[in-house]
Amino acid sequence: MRHVDISGKRLRLREVTTADVNALHAVYGDPAATEHLPFDPRTREEVQEIVADALKAVEAEPRRLYLLAVIDPDESEPIGVARLHIEADHPHSAEIGIGLRPDHWGRGIGTDLIRLVLMFGFRHLRLHRIWGARSPANTAAQLAMLVAGMVEEGRIRHHVRARGAWRDSVVHSALEDEWEGYRDV
Repeated sequence: MRHVDISGKRLRLREVTTADVNALHAVYGDPAATEHLPFDPRTREEVQEIVADALKAVEAEPRRLYLLAVIDPDESEPIGVARLHIEADHPHSAEIGIGLRPDHWGRGIGTDLIRLVLMFGFRHLRLHRIWGARSPANTAAQLAMLVAGMVEEGRIRHHVRARGAWRDSVVHSALEDEWEGYRDV
């Protein structure tokens, strides 16, 4: 799939553009938004590089990386980012990651976003397995993943190093033949 632009009931996902750098920096650069992510807050320049890499990925064959702007119809700029990375050795499996501006937390948008990304992966990319990892302390992500139809698989000990310390990750996944949440996107 070359150009992504899909909508759910409350959100839309579209390809990122260079015009999105400031809006994405509001997520990637925010200490609260990145508290549970596997990296420290990013600089604006680092976000520019992330966007540039995403724009190159659109042309890759086969395409393995999708970095999508999360659009709330009531906002003028993206409110978050969704990332889907198809594994090179297992092309029917992909890892997802999401980030939202903190002013949009607590309204169920994370659950809607995960459902929309799962629908995109299963329905449009014909993936078999989609998985994501979260910080054990991120109970909001745990709830969003479970409500969106993902299953908790287990813990990877000392999986990532962020903020100067090792951190475990809890893995969740959804399988195409088990997941039914796409009907409610």
